[in-house]
Amino acid sequence: MSDATEVIGLLHRYADALDRRDWAALDTVFSPDVSADYAGSEIVSGRDNLAGMIRGYLDGCGPTQHLMGNESAAIDGETGTVTAKMRVHHIGQGRPDLQYEVFGWYHATVRRGPEGWRIVSWRQEVTHELGTYEVFGRG
Repeated sequence: MSDATEVIGLLHRYADALDRRDWAALDTVFSPDVSADYAGSEIVSGRDNLAGMIRGYLDGCGPTQHLMGNESAAIDGETGTVTAKMRVHHIGQGRPDLQYEVFGWYHATVRRGPEGWRIVSWRQEVTHELGTYEVFGRG
């Protein structure tokens, strides 16, 4: 498997982990020292803090679908970058009338370590939103 294919696979594992609520799988996506910026609304340092922030949204939400496409990767030795278009749909837990959808890009810097490729810097760029944040059940 090529390095580019492996780092694009990180994005797919991220999407699957969130949609399946498989929080332990995030250990195979992010480095322990990851920094993340979710469109300026959430800025987090550290994998455990990032997983906690994500859970703060999705534990109160119903079904989600994180779709990625038009991925591109550039590798330079033990580091690289990967970018993908994203479209994410959220439905309220027990409230299908509540929906929130976001469009944009994910941008990541990756590093190869003893356990393989991991994301060390993560940024969500939002280009469009539809619906309500009430879908997250956060009050």
